[in-house]
Amino acid sequence: MKLSSIYSDKNSRLKISFEVFPPKDKNNYKKLYEELSVLKHFKPEFVSLTWGAGGNDNNSTELIKNIIALGLNVMPHFTCVCSSKDFVKEHIKYLEEYNIQNILALRGDIPENRINCCGDFKYANGLVRFIKSISDLSIGVAGYPEGHIEANSLDEDIKNLKRKVDSGADAIFTQLFFDNDLYFKYVDKVHKADINVPVIPGIMPILSIKQIEKMTNLARITIPEYLADKLDKYKNSNDDIQKFGIEFGINQCKNLLSEGVTGLHFFTLNKSNSTKEILENL
Repeated sequence: MKLSSIYSDKNSRLKISFEVFPPKDKNNYKKLYEELSVLKHFKPEFVSLTWGAGGNDNNSTELIKNIIALGLNVMPHFTCVCSSKDFVKEHIKYLEEYNIQNILALRGDIPENRINCCGDFKYANGLVRFIKSISDLSIGVAGYPEGHIEANSLDEDIKNLKRKVDSGADAIFTQLFFDNDLYFKYVDKVHKADINVPVIPGIMPILSIKQIEKMTNLARITIPEYLADKLDKYKNSNDDIQKFGIEFGINQCKNLLSEGVTGLHFFTLNKSNSTKEILENL
């Protein structure tokens, strides 16, 4: 089912989706499939699979086939950085052979060494427009509740978001956040900008201090005072951090659902336990 249909479906069932990434070591593929088999119990609409920039697929094609074999729908990521139109065409042809209906179109991280990087797209809106012109894929794009780290302001970032949606995007999946008020304010701003596609909240269960530090260094993500105090309290115990992360995730998702959110997109980090515990408690 396409994104446009998934999120327009008015039945009361919560729409769940999971993001995973290709393990660097192929020996870890079996472990990823085991984790996905656990998460399959929650009947996700799709599994979102990250994709390397410039055709560096990290064996994603093999993963796509095997995730489909598990009985799960796949929404591959596709980045425009260093990608040519011909490469995009070939990639889409492959996806269509497997009856994949959805794709997440992103700009992607710009490589440090760009000498051999020759792409036909500069921003995600150009990639969205091109995909729409050559395929019938339903397209998701990224949204940033606190603004993209390279944007001068949230308002500027929302203008960029509108360009992506106006180019043909059907749904917005947000970057992770820990302050729900920021998400709700973001959705209000998005709607006021005449962007009328679903804005699906991205949820990342807290697994470790290192994980939080990495994410906050890479993106604009506010750590509320309450959360900061708890992380400091449990900083010497990873088990306590994970237990608290599950509790925090349950409360965060319950609040989102109480305000009418109909979909949750979990960044699983290729692990099932915390996401499983959160969903079992909703």
